[in-house]
Amino acid sequence: MQPKVVQRILGLLLCIFSTTMLPPAVVGYIYQDGGTQTFLMSFFILLAAGGALVWSVENQHAQLKLRDGYLIVVLFWTVLSLAGAVPLMVSELPNLTVFQAIFESMSALTTTGATVIVGLDYLPKSILFYRQELQWLGGMGIVVLAIAILPALGIGGMQLFRAETSGAQKDSKLTPRIASTAKALWMIYLTLTTSCAVAYYVAGMDVFDAIGHAFSTVAIGGFSTHDDSIGFFDSRMVEAVAIVFMFLSGINFGLHFLALRNRSANVYGKDSEFKNYAAFLLAVSVVVVLGLLITSELGAGDAVMQGLFHTVSMATTTGFSTAEYYTWAGSLPFILLCVSFVGGCAGSTGGGLKVVRVMMLMRQGMRELTRMVHPHALVVVKLGNKRVSDRQLEVVWGFFSAYVAIFVFFLIVLMTMGMDQITAFSSLVACMNNLGPGLGDVAANYASVDDPALLVLCMAMLMGRLEIFTLLVLFTPAFWRR
Repeated sequence: MQPKVVQRILGLLLCIFSTTMLPPAVVGYIYQDGGTQTFLMSFFILLAAGGALVWSVENQHAQLKLRDGYLIVVLFWTVLSLAGAVPLMVSELPNLTVFQAIFESMSALTTTGATVIVGLDYLPKSILFYRQELQWLGGMGIVVLAIAILPALGIGGMQLFRAETSGAQKDSKLTPRIASTAKALWMIYLTLTTSCAVAYYVAGMDVFDAIGHAFSTVAIGGFSTHDDSIGFFDSRMVEAVAIVFMFLSGINFGLHFLALRNRSANVYGKDSEFKNYAAFLLAVSVVVVLGLLITSELGAGDAVMQGLFHTVSMATTTGFSTAEYYTWAGSLPFILLCVSFVGGCAGSTGGGLKVVRVMMLMRQGMRELTRMVHPHALVVVKLGNKRVSDRQLEVVWGFFSAYVAIFVFFLIVLMTMGMDQITAFSSLVACMNNLGPGLGDVAANYASVDDPALLVLCMAMLMGRLEIFTLLVLFTPAFWRR
């Protein structure tokens, strides 16, 4: 472990993050909402803090080790959430407590989309823009952005990339150099965001709302500039744009890269995870639409649009809404909440367990059932045409076991704090899967949740964003041994 090197890099990353205060300051100046001073002050505070960290160890230059990378990722996301809360604490509106500001910042950066703010329509434009911007930056991961920048400062980034990225594609690179990989991902991300903003504008949003909702749509974050979310616009065109870009953002960005490079959409059809992702969304959509037709008074057109929209929104862990879905009859709200466990594809901005992991768990389960009937059979687990190694299956089962254990632990803690079962379960599902909206007392927002419970949910969001192991490894004795 090299604490001074870690400190230096953390300081540099904090200096980089301080620049995110400048765009909201400009927005505050344009709309004259009083936010310019707040964000400029926050910029200088964070820049000074980052500069102080760097200055005190400025001569510390050494090659990063893998353990340093894990520590930097966890520290940066933790410190980043605290830093991101500064303007929310300083600003008169939305008048948040310290813990609420940290929760809002953590929710934005982890693209969870859970909010403690009531009255979004009356907030300064600069604050609204800042929340959307944080989600956009968190969507791809500011650490990945830093990988593209830090090499210019003389710092390697492979260790950070391996610590930030998880799943079956962990060690794969789209381009030979890690900085080029990060830049390629960000170019795709930026292209999707721009396209989404233009589509929203054509569909009827004004420029501010189009940009803000494009940020949270492509990030699969779900923050909105209005209390009624996408329902505020009451437009099927807007809803259709949201469905398309939520779906696209839930796909592995590596597939987008390959499709663009090969100038062919055949890449998607050959990917087993994508095919299962699309089939899953279609199947759940059919169930939800039929449920609405049977249990509600909605017409066929409204039932199809609302069912499809909320299925894609919840399954990709975006969290947008066009109606109070939590009031729907029967099991529909619970079904929508549970589909967030699957989430998006690996390598996407979505949360949840990820489609590829669920596929591997199911196929391993089918293999064990086959072995019960044919004990001596050699059954191979495959994804597409590729054999899945036993080591990969062990990692997935380890991840799933850790997920369940942590979920149960946090659930008991929240219920011990006084939450009812529905609120505790749904808020934990929403935060660990980086979904946002829950059921019960947190169906509309998290304003009623007390500070200790908010901190527990912050930890759940961080666990979900870093996909369990990156954070858990810091609690193992072996990690700290020399």
